[in-house]
Amino acid sequence: RIAGICDMSPEKLAHIKHAYPAIPTYRNYNRLLKSNKLDAVIISTPAATHYAITKEALMDNKHVLVEKPISMKKEEAEELIILSDKVKKVLIVGHTFLYNQAVKKIKEVIEQKKLGKIYYIHSRRTNLGPIRKDVNAIWDLSPHDISIINYLLGKYPIEVSAYSQRFLSHVLDDVGFVILRYPHNVLVHLHASWLDPKKIREMTIIGDKKMLVYEDTNTNEPIRLYDKSVMKKKYDREYRTFAEFQLIIKNGQVNSLNVPMQEPLKIECQHFINCITSGSRPLTDGENGLAVLSVLDAIDKSIAAGGRFVKVR
Repeated sequence: RIAGICDMSPEKLAHIKHAYPAIPTYRNYNRLLKSNKLDAVIISTPAATHYAITKEALMDNKHVLVEKPISMKKEEAEELIILSDKVKKVLIVGHTFLYNQAVKKIKEVIEQKKLGKIYYIHSRRTNLGPIRKDVNAIWDLSPHDISIINYLLGKYPIEVSAYSQRFLSHVLDDVGFVILRYPHNVLVHLHASWLDPKKIREMTIIGDKKMLVYEDTNTNEPIRLYDKSVMKKKYDREYRTFAEFQLIIKNGQVNSLNVPMQEPLKIECQHFINCITSGSRPLTDGENGLAVLSVLDAIDKSIAAGGRFVKVR
């Protein structure tokens, strides 16, 4: 049951009051946190405020679902994890894509070895805006991909190289490129941009058996499985013509995988409630948030060092 909504914008609160007149509204979140009727809060505020508000909520004995990133500093994230354990309250970070049924289906495909050994992953997350004022394009967009890939591979990256640049008249970098090296020689490349003509949410996973393309913006066929590869030589000699070269390329079937249409945010919120009532460990708990934040921290250090590889601690 919704106990109240807090927002600093009078216009947004007026809209809430009109749409849901029975729900109390607040402009000061401290008044909301002090409510005896409140068991849990969802924090969706600018990234720089996540740590302070989450800490206050936990200290007021509230369960917390906080949007990504969990905080702007690793030390703050570690403090929140320790605090949530101390007060015995659920702490969930809003890595919403881990509650996406398409991502869950890709995890099944990988665990069933349908792709074989994973060679590399390439992800593009671009659009013409919206431009954030609190974090740059990499911090805004890449946490989604980092959380997804950590989940799919079941591992964390070893080191990272990154480069970003500002092209618009804006204080924050609007384009960034990131290379992640995972265990077992898995290479990952991320492209994050507020400065592209098309909204693209695409991830390509290359294996030694098959290849997979995931398009989050494609509601009809979000996952396509490609049975395509380079076969061993068909001849006892090297190919000599373009026609012979084409014969060694295997163009197999392209299959679209069935994905049930369910709203990830709804699944995430239901998971939050289930963890509170059952005491089970959240899929995207504080440590999950810290793992992503550790990568972002290494990305910042790599950018500051001109793109050199930095170990992920």
